[in-house]
Amino acid sequence: MALSVGVLPSLAIGVAAYGASELIFHTTKKEENNREKTLQEKLMEAKNTSNQIAKIVPQIEDKELVDNIKQLNESVVKIIQTVEKKPEKYKVMENFFNYYLPTTKNILYRYDEIENQKLTSDEGKEFMKSTEKMIKNINVAFKKQLSNLYQSDMIDTDAEMKVFNSMLKSEGYDEEADFKLKQRGKESWKKDK
Repeated sequence: MALSVGVLPSLAIGVAAYGASELIFHTTKKEENNREKTLQEKLMEAKNTSNQIAKIVPQIEDKELVDNIKQLNESVVKIIQTVEKKPEKYKVMENFFNYYLPTTKNILYRYDEIENQKLTSDEGKEFMKSTEKMIKNINVAFKKQLSNLYQSDMIDTDAEMKVFNSMLKSEGYDEEADFKLKQRGKESWKKDK
């Protein structure tokens, strides 16, 4: 009314604003539920891919490659478990779930297929060597991915430990200070004798 707008138009504007806000917030909640569902689907796909990689292991003849695949898959399982516990970390790992993991599985399937053909050509041997090298690189990359997931947690915990240690020192609960006091006590006791 202060703006010289009648009661009915003010009411209509208010109802329209309320309706618009309900639509916006209702849609946002739906989108959040869809994202949650998508995350669960992605994690299930990743678990399925991990299981498929584990099933390839007994079929591979090269022992070093088998070790790399096992280690790689251990990292995959830990990454999946971490993202299940901390869904906010999924965004950082999107490439891992959408590209790295399925591509790794495909590479391993092709390797197994070529290995079973017992190809002795130079191209076949070169493919086997390059794939073995690639799996080593993927293994290292997946371990780094896992480490990166915990990097911010490690930094936060390290800072928390430093603060805690400072508080202990300020309140006289420092082992180094205790040791120095005991040493001084022993030295003065020897001097007194």
